Amino acid sequence: MPDNNTYLKLFEGFGQLKVLILGDVMIDAYLWGRVERISPEAPVPIVAVHNREERLGGAANVALNIKSLGAQPILCSVIGNDVKGDLFSKLMEKEGLDQAGLLKSNKRITTTKFRIIGNNSQMLRVDEEDTDDLANSDTNKLIKAVEMIIKEHSINVIVFQDYNKGIITGKLIRKIVEIANENNIPVAVDPKLKNFTAYKGITLFKPNLKELKEGLKTEFDHRNIKELNEVVQRLQDKQQIKHALITLSEDGVYISSKEGSQRYIHSIPAHRRAITDVSGAGDTVISVASLCLAEGCKPYEIAALSNLAGGIVCEEVGVVPVNKDKFLYEVRKIGKL
Repeated sequence: MPDNNTYLKLFEGFGQLKVLILGDVMIDAYLWGRVERISPEAPVPIVAVHNREERLGGAANVALNIKSLGAQPILCSVIGNDVKGDLFSKLMEKEGLDQAGLLKSNKRITTTKFRIIGNNSQMLRVDEEDTDDLANSDTNKLIKAVEMIIKEHSINVIVFQDYNKGIITGKLIRKIVEIANENNIPVAVDPKLKNFTAYKGITLFKPNLKELKEGLKTEFDHRNIKELNEVVQRLQDKQQIKHALITLSEDGVYISSKEGSQRYIHSIPAHRRAITDVSGAGDTVISVASLCLAEGCKPYEIAALSNLAGGIVCEEVGVVPVNKDKFLYEVRKIGKL
């Protein structure tokens, strides 16, 4: 196993990477307050609001994770030409994120998730969104923006962050994967059900257990390693996937990697943590996995580091990026992942 100096060098290497992120972006809006009584109008708690906050969410949270880890994210997406879209742009500017790949459309609204937090626990979420597929004209504009960015920058890895909000379409997937292959750029994917089978010939595929079962329309016992191996092997063979990284919630992560005729499998348990909120954990996992992929890490390292980082952000309330210093501290403290 690598020693602490090796991991320090790995983390320092993140600072040399450029990551192109494609996917559904949104605003995560929060109402923070205290609950001290029940409403006389209905059996629901009353939240006395003391703070409001808006954060970048969805694929934009992947960009924040990438930035937090020291790499340069370039986010490519489409938002609405609306008030929330203006707010999203301001949040991007505030975070110092590149907006070259951010397009505005009159055909969509900007996705916003409102979370009501009472006594540090999420009590309700209200979504304002448009989940129809991106208009063909907007898809073509997005493809052109990606082509220009790849032409102007030395992109080390491309990440698809799919939230089923319509930005990622079959046409977009096919064209971007084709461009990536032409330029020898690895592709990492955090999928959702709608486009699950459209991702073919990619480098790393990271569904969670629920998405894996729904995507393949199958039921199995994931704690039975033989059954899990068979299902994941079928996925890899069918969709020509090099690394299949499956997140298993409290059971940790599993990775299956193909190298020629060889297949390497690792199952890594979750670390014991005081879980507060799992929101955004998947964004952190794909962010760390994509950077490790670009750095040429071995499959076990990709899975183990991603697993650790995902657990760290679950200790925070709301969607937050992983803290690089805390992450490195925990890596070095554990020693052997």
